[in-house]
Amino acid sequence: MIRNSRLILALDVLDREKALDLATLLKDRIDYVKIGYPLILAAGLSVVGEIASIAPVIADLKIADIPNTNTLICEQVLEAGAAGIIAHAFVGKDSLSACVDVAREGGALVFAVTEMSHPGAEELMGPAAERLARMAADCTVDGVVAPATRPERIRLIRSIVGDRAIISPGVGVQGGSPSAALKAGADSLIVGRSITESPNPAASADAILREIR
Repeated sequence: MIRNSRLILALDVLDREKALDLATLLKDRIDYVKIGYPLILAAGLSVVGEIASIAPVIADLKIADIPNTNTLICEQVLEAGAAGIIAHAFVGKDSLSACVDVAREGGALVFAVTEMSHPGAEELMGPAAERLARMAADCTVDGVVAPATRPERIRLIRSIVGDRAIISPGVGVQGGSPSAALKAGADSLIVGRSITESPNPAASADAILREIR
């Protein structure tokens, strides 16, 4: 995994041109662009390849289906140009392993969600996060997703997954602190609206980078 800036841009916009402009503007400040359903549904799957020509793409589809369907989804998004995928772990080892198998064939990264960053994740995902993290490690994923909004959870997940990468969403608008997440054990921070909705995206990214450094 690339860890130059330790910043992953969550590009949750709906306009293709805006997405391409932001990726181009910020490409030297970020390690990856994370795109998901909002942009892909609005602009089409081809936008993955367009953005991948600017910066490496992690496809955040939070893949969560039976193994065969997971395989088909992974094949499509990786063929479109993604360098990595994010999949849910709660669907079980067989389904997550299907994603890992496809990714290994294409030389891509797989990140498993252990716990999301919004408050509702504490209801069901929180109590299961440790078990999900252990299963993800057993499936030999490259990394996991743990919430910057709850640094203590990052610390716990780190104790389980060892040296696998931890990428953390929730910095900025959701209230997560870059420094707290990194001190707790996050490798990279996922930041979206604090940058993409800023009147000066480059300056906002630079402010986060200063805190990372």
